[in-house]
Amino acid sequence: MKLAVASFLIGSAAAFAPSQVARTSTNLAVNELDLGVTEPLGVYDPLGWLETEPESFERRRAVERKHGRICMIALIGQVVHANGIVFDGYISKSMGLKFSDIDPSCVGGKVLGGLTAIPTAGLVQILLLMGLIELAWLPASDYSGDYGVGWFGEDIEDPEIKARKLNAELNNGRAAQLGILGLMVHEQLGGELPIVGQM
Repeated sequence: MKLAVASFLIGSAAAFAPSQVARTSTNLAVNELDLGVTEPLGVYDPLGWLETEPESFERRRAVERKHGRICMIALIGQVVHANGIVFDGYISKSMGLKFSDIDPSCVGGKVLGGLTAIPTAGLVQILLLMGLIELAWLPASDYSGDYGVGWFGEDIEDPEIKARKLNAELNNGRAAQLGILGLMVHEQLGGELPIVGQM
C-alpha cells in the first residue's frame, strides 16, 4: 500500500511544476497571480486553464476566495459547536427545541446532520439572509473580493501589506476547505479528534 501511494505521489509531481503564464491583475492594485502562490509549487495550474481560458481566471479566483471565507466560518463553527459552546435559549420555543438540542455534527449519520433538526421557518430565515448577503452586500459579479468593509473596518492602502493579507486569506481559505472536508469525512469514520472530541 505504501509503495502504491509513493508511486502515485511521484507520478503526480509533474502537476506541481510551475507553469509560465501571462500576468492578470484586478483592481486590487496587486497581481492576482502572485496571490496564493506558495513556494516551491509556484502557480498551481495542472489543467492549464490559465493558458487556455485566461478570461475566466478572475471568476475562478473570486469563487475560491468566497468558498474559502465560507469554509473558514464553517470550520470555526464546527469546532465551537462540537465543544458544547452554543447559544442559550430556544431555537424554536413553540417546538421546545433548544440550540443545545441540535446535533453538533456536519453529517450526524443523516443526510444533512443537524440541519434536519432546525424548523422549516428557521431554515427559510437562514436562506433569506444568505440570499440577501449574496445579492446586496457580497455580489457574485464583484470579482475583486473587496466589498468596501476593509480589514476589521480599516482600509489597507499599502499594496505590499494588502498583498500579504490577501495571500494569507487565500491560503487560510484553502486550508479551511480541506479542514471542513476532513471533519465531515472523519465524522463518517467515527472516532475522536483532539480539537473536536468524540465524533
